[in-house]
Amino acid sequence: MTLLIAGLLLFLGIHSVRIFGEGPRTQMRARLGENGYKGLYSLLSLAGFVLLIYGYGAARLEPTVLWASPTWTRHLAALLTLPAFVLLVAAYVPGNLFKSRLHHPMILGVKTWALAHLLANNTLADLLLFGGFLAWGVLAFIAARKRDRAGQVVYAPGRLVPTLVTLAVGLVAWAGFAMWAHTAWIGVRPFGG
Repeated sequence: MTLLIAGLLLFLGIHSVRIFGEGPRTQMRARLGENGYKGLYSLLSLAGFVLLIYGYGAARLEPTVLWASPTWTRHLAALLTLPAFVLLVAAYVPGNLFKSRLHHPMILGVKTWALAHLLANNTLADLLLFGGFLAWGVLAFIAARKRDRAGQVVYAPGRLVPTLVTLAVGLVAWAGFAMWAHTAWIGVRPFGG
């Protein structure tokens, strides 16, 4: 469990710099240069992610069950991850309606993914992992919207074709992950018995 916690602290910590320390972030970018800052950020993120994955995998071997999860919650979680995938894709497709209206679809996608997994999973490791991401998502979204207001950011209106592309790519990515990759990489069948 220690590795999971360390990974969460490192990964979510580095991703929280803009939430809690915009000034120090700006100073660090000026001191290291844009590429130096991005390199350090990427290295720390990767280290945190590796610790998080390894720690979560180890914690799953000896789970501390906190509550009973009915089977239907797994199916609900699998369905809730569909909008999470669409929102993730929306962060990268320019001119889509989701980004135009929601402004920060990736953060909303992370929150949806985390909530879905909290509904379906019932161990201490699940609570730490998915609860940590959900809490981060809430704080990150509030901070991002605050920065938008302060910077008077205006988002371009969404257009039909990029929105349809976003939906199609999100659906295909979700289907591939739900029907194959989740089982292959994580060992859990989202729609399995």
